[in-house]
Amino acid sequence: MPFNIGLSGLNSAQADLDVTGNNVSNAGTTGFKQSRAEFGDVYAQSFGGTNQTTVGAGSRLLAVTQQFTQGQTEFTENGLDLAIDGEGFFQLNDRGNTVYSRAGEFQVDRDGFLVNSQGQNLQGYVAEDGDAEPADLGGTPGNLRLDTGEGAPRRTEEIDAQLNLRSDAEVIAGGFETDNGAAVPDSYNFSTSLTVYNGQGEAQDAEVYFTKVDDNEWEAYVAVNGEVVNENDPKELVFDANGELDFDEMPDDDATFTFDPGDAFDDGTEIEIDFAGTTQYGTDFGVSDLSQDGYAPGTLTDIDIDNEGVVFARYSNGQSDVLGQVVLANFDNPQGLEQLGNNNWAETFASGGPTVNAPGAAGTGLLQAGALEASNVDIAQELVNLITAQRNFQANSQTISTADTVTQTIINIR
Repeated sequence: MPFNIGLSGLNSAQADLDVTGNNVSNAGTTGFKQSRAEFGDVYAQSFGGTNQTTVGAGSRLLAVTQQFTQGQTEFTENGLDLAIDGEGFFQLNDRGNTVYSRAGEFQVDRDGFLVNSQGQNLQGYVAEDGDAEPADLGGTPGNLRLDTGEGAPRRTEEIDAQLNLRSDAEVIAGGFETDNGAAVPDSYNFSTSLTVYNGQGEAQDAEVYFTKVDDNEWEAYVAVNGEVVNENDPKELVFDANGELDFDEMPDDDATFTFDPGDAFDDGTEIEIDFAGTTQYGTDFGVSDLSQDGYAPGTLTDIDIDNEGVVFARYSNGQSDVLGQVVLANFDNPQGLEQLGNNNWAETFASGGPTVNAPGAAGTGLLQAGALEASNVDIAQELVNLITAQRNFQANSQTISTADTVTQTIINIR
């Protein structure tokens, strides 16, 4: 009997050494979760009741459980590296099978998909046409793909202009004039320019001219690429005694007007200018705001992932597109997940089914881009565990040695 007890102790100590050694060997593995060996005693009860003199029969390994505590966040120089700060797992498509991981080392494959080093696809909400905002995302998670092509241009449709027209400017007696389509310099008081874009993203020069035609009354004209496009239909701006726009005296009762930008824009769509906030004070002519909503095509300059997992493509024209959103899966019992190796886990009956949400929703953690979650192994503690397991192994071997000595003594009795 002592031999079996000692042998069970050796087996338990060996299992403890194996678990500790595995933890130490994975101290540098991204997203690794340390394991703990759990033991129980072996005790044989007599039939029909409890025998007060029964001696235990040793120990045995009950389970090896993983400890899903947070690992340290280590920052990298790769914007596609992702660390989970909190609960949850990355959901990966492994050639049709769904697996889960805490290792966020991702890259772009030849087809533009986000994958890890095993070629497993990172899952998320994929942006469809018209999903311009993160709130538009949702549905069934799919393989996230980065569109690395050019950013589409946008045609100018609206211009916001907020200016001050000097109140003591001279009235132009003859009004605004053109010469071969171009504005005559002496026929306007002030002008300002900006760039607008046609449907192909080609930049066009636009200039706005202001001619004072009477006290507190002005006319605005627009030229595109040097040619005035509304010579016969100017925008009338009327100001009150306080220098504010007097909408009651303006023909259209508002500060906007539209114009046909001409041949450079061959789609027939007009552009609207809004002069809301324009004033007529005694200070110099000045432009407070002059902006438009068009832009040229752009080349991809960067991919950003925010802490809620939203993937943005940044372009050289200053614009950005939402490409998708990384999802995280959570489980009622993470310790019930099946370890598959290569930093992967699989769902089991014990773990329960996954609940899939965007990062930060329903108890899932947030993401940190440009960082990785390190192993949660505490090397100092594991070294202490190694010493303890070694001592346990030596002590149990001593049990066997002592039992052998006692047995030999009994055999030698004559």
